[in-house]
Amino acid sequence: MQQLIESVRPSPSEARAAITLGIIGGGQLAKMTAQAAAQFGCEVVILERQPEFPAGSLATQTLLGDWDDPDSLLELAALVDVVTLENEFVDAAALAVLEQHGHTLWPSSGTMRLIQDKLVQKQTLAAVGLPVPGMRAMERIADVVATAAEWGFPFLLKARRNAYDGKGNATLRSLWDVEAAWDKLGGHRGNPLFAEQFCPFTKELAVIVTRGVHGEATTYPVVETVQHNHVCQIVRAPAPVAPEITERAAELARRAVAAVEAVGSFGVELFLLNDGEILVNELAPRVHNSGHYTIEACACSQFENHVRAVLGWPLGSPALRASAAVMVNLLANADGPGMPQGLTEALRVPGAHVHIYGKARSGKGRKMGHVTALGATHENALAVAQRAADCIRFG
Repeated sequence: MQQLIESVRPSPSEARAAITLGIIGGGQLAKMTAQAAAQFGCEVVILERQPEFPAGSLATQTLLGDWDDPDSLLELAALVDVVTLENEFVDAAALAVLEQHGHTLWPSSGTMRLIQDKLVQKQTLAAVGLPVPGMRAMERIADVVATAAEWGFPFLLKARRNAYDGKGNATLRSLWDVEAAWDKLGGHRGNPLFAEQFCPFTKELAVIVTRGVHGEATTYPVVETVQHNHVCQIVRAPAPVAPEITERAAELARRAVAAVEAVGSFGVELFLLNDGEILVNELAPRVHNSGHYTIEACACSQFENHVRAVLGWPLGSPALRASAAVMVNLLANADGPGMPQGLTEALRVPGAHVHIYGKARSGKGRKMGHVTALGATHENALAVAQRAADCIRFG
């Protein structure tokens, strides 16, 4: 049985005096979700694998244990009214044990089963008529070579599970790349892989959709995300695209979350192609980096709406508070301590909303915080957010 670490543990007479939310995972997404829950007087219990994590200071209680262990999950569930999660890596079979014991879990284990295997996810979306890149399972390295002969280069080889921010992906540009990519992604160890057709997109778009327990949904503005080395650097809201593109992207996002019977705030990533076609790239069954701007920029943030959704409460408005908003991610330059340098200077920038996640250690390219700014135009907002972001360094 895992060790119990308590920030504040209520006495038995006070236990469950408030609605209690359980969160599997304690990173920055859990931290911002806990902040949203606190405004409703909710208590939060977090299950984490590591003893130090960003959301720890906000939890009523924390449990240290393996989130793929049903016993650890059941201990968490016994302390809370509803269980949710901040990542898609918790095994769906372990999550199903919670439901089998009568506990409330959102998103459900069935939703997680459809999403956490990315090939199954895309097959699910394709089955309801949503446009996705071409894909197929790769059982042997010979399948990759055969796919190259049929599709030509470039195309992508991807891990079916536990891939994010470009980790678990490889772009194949010639036959010389095949063996190295197969080994890098663990194909030689039996790690399930799939091939995906290359998409020559002109923009990457994203939408946060929050869906309630009865199927009601609210859709946030379609945003543009700008990536560097497969990690999001900038989010522009609303996306600088034609209204018909915005409407179609939002509709595809709503259909995608409905296809997996989502409950909570989900991130939907899309590709805009040169001819105006839009493809669904992937779903994240949780609050999402592309929606962090909603804390300051929208009437109700993605985090508040996630709490509302999983607790069965009415959803809030996603309306923008300004004509434009820009979020800039704070990425570490090197390995080192998690304390930021230059925070004082950043806080002197008028209109910049600075968020530091409180991670104990930085790592090159690791997300350590973000800055959001509102403005009359994207250019105004970006200038403010970037000015503050340029003051802050990690590592």
